[in-house]
Amino acid sequence: MTEGPPDLGVGAGAPFGANPSFFDLVARTSPDAIRHLRQAVTGPSDGLPHGTTVLGLKFSGGVVMAGDRRATEGYSIADDKMDKVFAADDYSAIAIAGAAGQAVEIVKLFQLELEHYEKITGDRLSLEGKANRLGQMIRGNFPLAVQGLVVVPLFGGFDHGRGEGRIFYYDATGGRWEEEDFHATGSGGRPAKSSLKKRWRPGLSREEALQVGVEALLDASQEDVATGGPDPNRGIWPTVFVVTDDGVGEASQDEVRSAYEAVIGGRS
Repeated sequence: MTEGPPDLGVGAGAPFGANPSFFDLVARTSPDAIRHLRQAVTGPSDGLPHGTTVLGLKFSGGVVMAGDRRATEGYSIADDKMDKVFAADDYSAIAIAGAAGQAVEIVKLFQLELEHYEKITGDRLSLEGKANRLGQMIRGNFPLAVQGLVVVPLFGGFDHGRGEGRIFYYDATGGRWEEEDFHATGSGGRPAKSSLKKRWRPGLSREEALQVGVEALLDASQEDVATGGPDPNRGIWPTVFVVTDDGVGEASQDEVRSAYEAVIGGRS
């Protein structure tokens, strides 16, 4: 299936001028279903679960998107097995940091948005168009962001037009930028990015990229108390998705474990 135009207006293949935006459709027909995304927060937002560190990096075949598993409530651990990386569609993935509940809701809407667009137009939205639409959805969350429910995702995918993986990052207002090599965000974003800066290089293989990503999350967990490191005894490993021209898929626990063991082995 070919990729369609990046805009989100009426698609050329849309029947009877149908709007291909699922979010706009819900807002028009069932506004109560998404009203909670814009309602004011009652009570302190620091008592709500927040996701911490996620990252993305390019390698020779595409992009790797990874995240630790810890969610925090203030100074307490709310969950140590939270998934923060998801497949957005067949050729892209999204990693979330910030207010956990709000971020997961946006991810679900984004997944439905892409599926709805494809069904209505008969074309897949271009990677640039997907990145633009996610920025619009983040911008719609801004009223809650100023109250503390900030959502700052990373978005990565394979661009068949360019024949390479691409990574996009955002701020709380929906501002969108493209990263050429790698990026990390969340509470442990700074130490993770410092680790990536030292270890990343052009032309990494898939195996090398997994090791670099896992090492960056491990370094972040040693500098940031809100970032959870791998826990071999309990079988808790970072969530890692790999996107190539063949599609998106989650790296197996065995792959992630092997990457972790290679990092620890190299240090010892």
